[in-house]
Amino acid sequence: MPALLTVRNLTIRFGGITALNDVSFDVAEGHITGLIGPNGAGKTTCFNCITRLYQPTSGEVLFKGEDLLRCVPQQIAGKRIARTFQNVALFDHMSVLENALVGYHTRFPGGLAAWGAETAATREAMDVLDRLGLAGIANRPAHGLPFGLRKNVELARALMVRPELLLLDEPAAGLSHDEVSALGDTIKRIARDFSTTVLMVEHHMALVMRISDHIVVLASGKTLADGPPDAVRANPAVIEAYLGAV
Repeated sequence: MPALLTVRNLTIRFGGITALNDVSFDVAEGHITGLIGPNGAGKTTCFNCITRLYQPTSGEVLFKGEDLLRCVPQQIAGKRIARTFQNVALFDHMSVLENALVGYHTRFPGGLAAWGAETAATREAMDVLDRLGLAGIANRPAHGLPFGLRKNVELARALMVRPELLLLDEPAAGLSHDEVSALGDTIKRIARDFSTTVLMVEHHMALVMRISDHIVVLASGKTLADGPPDAVRANPAVIEAYLGAV
């Protein structure tokens, strides 16, 4: 499969600390790629570079051949790249539906076409919410929802971008065993039904190994391993890095 996203020699320093050191990997189009590693390995920092929240010291981030490092952060969603966050970031005073509609803003047309766009956007948002089991609470405020539902609302917002690349930052964090199992099925269904490529940061190894087509391992800001799940699982360097983190 061709690479949809290419990260090459990515390095970022914060003062005297090197958070990423010459990191390189590809994300194949149509695949689910797991990005794993011990705490502090640089996984979320890598996401923040891809989505332009951080400015790398050096390196390249190519999306369909275009250098994302030439973009400003507010242009990223317009490239059909969406993400979720470790700490769920919703607008608590808004309804579930309104939170989902926030993801539509980059696709909202200007001029006369805007007259009918709100109805179409609402219809689409309700479809996305229904696919995630949220349609029944569409009009409830986000505030006070259980954590698992809040994560699904954030996912719905990301899907309203209609992303070609979906970045999931620890989607299983804080979920129960049953919720994690259901999440794996949901991610696989999303990748198929929305024709989106997924790059997922996750510590839940059973989930990563079950749904990933390819896995990239970071440790101490460097690329430690890169390959199919079975090869990564058996890699002595990966085993040592995780044992050292326990």
